[in-house]
Amino acid sequence: MDTTALDAAARRYRLAEAELDKARAELTAEVATVLDGNEERGAQADVARRTGWSREQIRQIMQRHAKAKRATQASSEPAK
Repeated sequence: MDTTALDAAARRYRLAEAELDKARAELTAEVATVLDGNEERGAQADVARRTGWSREQIRQIMQRHAKAKRATQASSEPAK
């Protein structure tokens, strides 16, 4: 049984998955950067339209971002 083509396809698939994961992380970071502290009306809807993600997905990203930001701030505060 020759599995050369199968192995090559599997390797390409893993590489593509890794690139997709990297691109998703970059896009998520950019969403958080654009929306963090942005009170502009319609900003979330605009980001949702530009990314193709739903407003709910954008809200979830921002909730995770806020949680991570709070954890970072708490860990950098001096102990009392």
